[in-house]
Amino acid sequence: MNTSLRTTTYALLGAFALLIVSVIYIQAIKGPDFRDDPRNVRAIAWLTGRQRGPIISADGVVLAISTPSPSDPKLYERLYPEGSLYAHTVGFTSVLFGSRGVEQTRAADLISNRDATISGVLNGLLGGDTKPRGVRLTLRDALQTVARDALGEQRGSVIAIDPTTGAILAMVTYPSFDPNTLIGPDAGAAGEALERDEDDPLRDRAIRQTYPPGSVFKVITAASGLDTGLVSPSSEFADPVYLRLPGSESTISNYDGRVCDNGTSVTLKFAFVKSCNTVFAKLGMNLGADTLGGTAEAFGFNSEVPFEFDVLTSFFPLRGTMQDDPPATAQSAIGQRDDRATPLLMVLTVAAVANNGIMMAPYLVSEIFTSEGVVEATTEPVAWRRAMSPASAGVLADMMEQAVISGTGTRAAVPGVRIAGKTGTAETEGSAPHAWFIGFGPLGAESGDPQIAIVVIVESGGAFGESATGGTVAAPIAQRVLAAFFGVTDTR
Repeated sequence: MNTSLRTTTYALLGAFALLIVSVIYIQAIKGPDFRDDPRNVRAIAWLTGRQRGPIISADGVVLAISTPSPSDPKLYERLYPEGSLYAHTVGFTSVLFGSRGVEQTRAADLISNRDATISGVLNGLLGGDTKPRGVRLTLRDALQTVARDALGEQRGSVIAIDPTTGAILAMVTYPSFDPNTLIGPDAGAAGEALERDEDDPLRDRAIRQTYPPGSVFKVITAASGLDTGLVSPSSEFADPVYLRLPGSESTISNYDGRVCDNGTSVTLKFAFVKSCNTVFAKLGMNLGADTLGGTAEAFGFNSEVPFEFDVLTSFFPLRGTMQDDPPATAQSAIGQRDDRATPLLMVLTVAAVANNGIMMAPYLVSEIFTSEGVVEATTEPVAWRRAMSPASAGVLADMMEQAVISGTGTRAAVPGVRIAGKTGTAETEGSAPHAWFIGFGPLGAESGDPQIAIVVIVESGGAFGESATGGTVAAPIAQRVLAAFFGVTDTR
């Protein structure tokens, strides 16, 4: 064989080898991605036309179900009986718009391989279950409803979580949408209207929106001071009308423009209860950017949150970037400047305080069950990270309880239940402040472990506008949810 023929033969063999590898890659590895791509209308129509398993709440309320199509009994239509209440968690599956929410993340469980594929045929021949699986969520319908009603028509979000396990008990966003409108004959027009809506109802504000945390970030600043041993609740600070920032003409003042206590000195605990900016800005500078940033990262800032859905990363300026900028550190210590947090991370933050400093990984799906109701898989709680020491968490919990008893969070108090909390009023450029509340309960050894942690965020002050504060807007919403959870009907 001459050299030219040998070269041609090798080239052809190489081309065939490359072709075979490409086919295997496309079919075996990338095939599922192409099949499930929402732009693949044929595949989506095939998937949505098949029977899918039910999705139910923790207390057995049906949130998604398949029914035979009136036009063709061999096909199925997906229905969402609770409409907009679970739109961002349950999601939808639509021919035109693909899938979102649990409908997307748990599609393999809801549909499985019970079809005419080789694996589906083998499953049937071997006596396997040919019906789709069902999914039980951790969400409690009664609590979800109360959270929705308490938030009302104010842009924002409410999340409640079990701090000892990470199970999401309620997760509400407003505005929302009715997923049923994306299924029927008018789905195209409905989808276009939702995408044009300036209020962005398709956005899950609980996990896909970040906000300046304002004074709820003082929980992290306090934790940093306590964990490093720099301060204790009785540590005293100067109590000026305003704090002049070094090397700058800028100042930081308290919300009402007054001194925190008597104008001479104030303890850390009193400053926390009354949410005094001057004290926590000074504490932030005393800690330094690197230490404060390290604590923020221990609480999950600048990290990916392990969750059922993609969560925007909450942001705290990286350690080292503010070493020579004490004014920036002071502003960040009170949750302003470049600080940004999702409501989900802030509920995990307060849950860590409730759980002796351990932050649990949040989860939304509790069980996968067969068509006969037999549970095939359950979610086990997983610790995500240690945010602070148990001793510091206990001290901070006591300070947070006092904030609800006599501080800025009194409107979150629930009669007969010891509640800890922290309010936040986050300044925003060009709009009214965002109103925050984070809290948990019950406290006390006689009550056992805390059972619920909550976050409320109301954008731009909600109905209160410029006069909004976390104590006047967000705390009462939290109180309604907490009272419902503990079965307290008389909250006067």
